[in-house]
Amino acid sequence: MRRFVLDCSITMAWCFEDEADAYSDTVLEALLTGEALVPPVWPLEVANVLAVGERKKRLTPAQSMRFTELLQSLPIVVDADSVQRPVTDILSLARELVISAYDASYLDLAVRSGLPIATRDGGARHSGGTVRGDSVRVRVKPVAH
Repeated sequence: MRRFVLDCSITMAWCFEDEADAYSDTVLEALLTGEALVPPVWPLEVANVLAVGERKKRLTPAQSMRFTELLQSLPIVVDADSVQRPVTDILSLARELVISAYDASYLDLAVRSGLPIATRDGGARHSGGTVRGDSVRVRVKPVAH
């Protein structure tokens, strides 16, 4: 089974047609036979984007509900070990790469798990497409089926 870390930027491309592209479609298709791992911040980021989308009239509450039902049907697993990560580890990574702590939590998970990360977030791609950590080199954006 193919496993990868899934970033919220890809997830939300599945919700908004104007954000979808071939890459986000490929990642979604990869979940037919694979599994995505996400840090504990992922559900909060998804909820925030949906709430903002509703306020901006990009979608209705009913559409948000249908989207959350779709997400619940997919093999997306929240990494329980991420909760135990010291804040200082995430903060150090965010400082080093000049990215948000949210983005750093996805990269930290990718480094620790040795899995590729599916993202469209420019901040997460900061260091030329790769991140080093614990002798693992994680490529950003190489998910395919």
